[in-house]
Amino acid sequence: MAAVSKKRPEAESATKTIRLTRPRQAAILKALADPRRFEILQRIAKAACPLACAEAGVALAISPATLSHHIKELEAAGLVEVRREGKYHYLSLRTEVWSAFLANLAALGQCPRTSA
Repeated sequence: MAAVSKKRPEAESATKTIRLTRPRQAAILKALADPRRFEILQRIAKAACPLACAEAGVALAISPATLSHHIKELEAAGLVEVRREGKYHYLSLRTEVWSAFLANLAALGQCPRTSA
């Protein structure tokens, strides 16, 4: 019988190099353009561990429905991972996507050298 890998999916994705398509980059930029979503991302980044959705909602003083909408947009863009445990949801950044996105942004500022 073949051995079954016990690696967690997030551990596997952390080792992969992500290549972002143009539509994915556009989705990320659209998600980042909303001030509330950006604030949610800042709170997740500042948390030492995955941030509970309930904690984010209280800190931002927004309704659960509005928070849910913003989280769905961030998750669809691939910026956050939502871990569900029963009725609780925990948010964490997808660092591999952030790294790929930042690398794409950095590449925009690089000018190709021309021969004189």
